[in-house]
Amino acid sequence: MTANAGFDIAKEFHWLAVTDDRGHQLLSHRVDNTPDAIDKSIGELHTIEAEHGPVTVGLDILGGIAALLTAMLLAAGFHVVHVPGLAVNRARRATRGGENKSDPRDAKVIAEQVMLRDDLRTVELPDDSAVELRLLVGHRTTLVKEATARTARLRDLLTGIHPGLERAVDPTNQSGLILLGHYVTPAEIRRAGTARIAGYLHRHGVKTTTAQPLADAAHTAALAQHAALPGERRTAQLIRELADELLAGKHRVKALEAEIEKLVTSHPDGALIRSLPGMGAGLTAEFLAAVGDIRRFTSGDALAAASGLSPVLSQSGKIRYSRSATGGDKALKRVFYQAAFCSIQRDPTSRAFYDRKRSEGKRHHQALIALARRKINVLYAILRDRRPYEARPPLRLVA
Repeated sequence: MTANAGFDIAKEFHWLAVTDDRGHQLLSHRVDNTPDAIDKSIGELHTIEAEHGPVTVGLDILGGIAALLTAMLLAAGFHVVHVPGLAVNRARRATRGGENKSDPRDAKVIAEQVMLRDDLRTVELPDDSAVELRLLVGHRTTLVKEATARTARLRDLLTGIHPGLERAVDPTNQSGLILLGHYVTPAEIRRAGTARIAGYLHRHGVKTTTAQPLADAAHTAALAQHAALPGERRTAQLIRELADELLAGKHRVKALEAEIEKLVTSHPDGALIRSLPGMGAGLTAEFLAAVGDIRRFTSGDALAAASGLSPVLSQSGKIRYSRSATGGDKALKRVFYQAAFCSIQRDPTSRAFYDRKRSEGKRHHQALIALARRKINVLYAILRDRRPYEARPPLRLVA
């Protein structure tokens, strides 16, 4: 006999549902996200365990708001598995009235999925370094997204009052941001002149070879526009604020990347992963944050399927074909795609594989996907065998 429990995770409280091995519901109630309430629910699970046998607990969210619950369940000795939210949603919709979502219904569906499926990922408590790496990678991703949004906003504002300067200055570069943090409107750029602007840029760390051409380009743009537009002063002020924020964000991202590289260097798998061409410190960190322990994948094919880089078979009657996957972990897919893109520029073996796929008629994107898929198998073998990547010279066809 066994029992299955499902927690529908939320910020303020979770919902617990427990079923026996026949699917009959034994328990369903709210559990506040506090140590006392969680400890009480763990006592109830132990009671059910004594009567119905081992209890397997399913969670639909890992980390974050589920961190306290997960840690206490694992400390109490329960087998905890992850039931992805998408699987819960689809399983619920397959039941009568499944469009009616509620916490009790989802918790029951999670418990039923635990009972029906034997392929759910076992949850283990990560060590401090793994948690730190995941947090830093996530924070870096957030900062990069925010910088992208700020850059788009800055370009839009600058085009509104000084389109010539927007074309002359690149706000993704540090030198461009230093300029826009002080000089924006045509009038103030004309008053300052190229010598003063170049001197300002040089004093703030911009190389002379960059400062002078940038000052010349800004001054040329200012000479071409003598009209003062409505709202110019306030818009210029906002542009300066955005430029300062973007510049500070660049420094923070750089500091984060230094911290991430230290963690990757000290990680037992860091050197092995980085031996694969295309896997720099950033991509290695993203891979470790997404995968955790490679042993949870039974093969390279399983890792490829989780990354959304494995072809999907579609068959109905006499029709049978393979198509590209639409699911999978988008972060993992990006890691391998970026690794493939970087490696064709530096690694002869990867370049030879890419060129062979192109000669077979595949488009650039298809050839990169094929190379990314190959890298998955190579990386899995590296981590499985605990041996770094060894480059082999590409085969040459003899006429």
